[in-house]
Amino acid sequence: MRTFLTLVLLGALAIAGWLAWALWLPITPGGQTFVLLHPGYSTRRIAAELKSAGVIHSANAFVLWHYLHHQRSLKAGEYLFEKPATPIQIHDRLVRGDIYVHTVVVPEGFNMFDIAQAVQDAGLGSREDFLKIAASDTALISDLAPEAKTLEGYLFPNTYQFTRTESMNDIVAAMVKQFRQVAREIGLTSDVQRVVTMASIVEKETAAPEERPMVASVYYNRLAKNIALDADPSVIYAELLNGSYSGALHHEDLAFNSPYNTYKYPGLPPGPIANPGKTALEAAMHPAETEYYYFVGDGTGHHRFAQSLEEHNRNVALLRRALAGR
Repeated sequence: MRTFLTLVLLGALAIAGWLAWALWLPITPGGQTFVLLHPGYSTRRIAAELKSAGVIHSANAFVLWHYLHHQRSLKAGEYLFEKPATPIQIHDRLVRGDIYVHTVVVPEGFNMFDIAQAVQDAGLGSREDFLKIAASDTALISDLAPEAKTLEGYLFPNTYQFTRTESMNDIVAAMVKQFRQVAREIGLTSDVQRVVTMASIVEKETAAPEERPMVASVYYNRLAKNIALDADPSVIYAELLNGSYSGALHHEDLAFNSPYNTYKYPGLPPGPIANPGKTALEAAMHPAETEYYYFVGDGTGHHRFAQSLEEHNRNVALLRRALAGR
């Protein structure tokens, strides 16, 4: 009997020691360790993934601990492990859903090619997959802009946080949802495609918010007189769509044959050339009342506006002198 009790005691001590090692001994990951736990994974599958990644000692001990605390479920998602932690602490993180998020910054004026690259750089999927959806899933905006051929213009600039369990469709839809929210805020409910197209040109032409209503007025004035818009950003976008943009615009590019080239074709291009922010949208909705038909940079990030070609040519000469004097 004494021998039996001794064996039981030794067994209990061994189990206690194993549990102490398996659950309370911290583990230091080998650098940044990411573990992606998909929805639908069982507790045993989660434990196996954690063990394979080297962030817990024992899958069995982890499962046992979870069953002893079965009232709390483990959350799917991507987790980053980079600091020492016990398996119990890791279990608590999974219960809280302390998942890793990828930040995607979309500045005002980014086009869908820029955004696709930002999404890829954030590790959320390929540039090609994003562009495929952005170029085709117009049902996301068809009630507001039935003329839209792509989602260009409707991927609203913002700072987004996504997880790797979200699909590329989810990512695109979140950006369109943000556009719809801002459109409601500013009362953009009609002639949406035209307004967004104008706003996208205004956005690309000036980074100064206070100038945007005046830039919009120039383009609306030119439209009213059937004067070509002559917007350089539209030529760049035409070449981006063609895959031929070299990174700089040259004089010969102004003859590039595309309906997006506003030097060659009068009127607005067929659709937006970038994704405008709120102030550019408001400028396109409420342009300043001016008699300006021209504008050119002044060398300081702002612009000089002119009513006549002669005045405009003088402003161009001033810009050239300013640039030469640098």
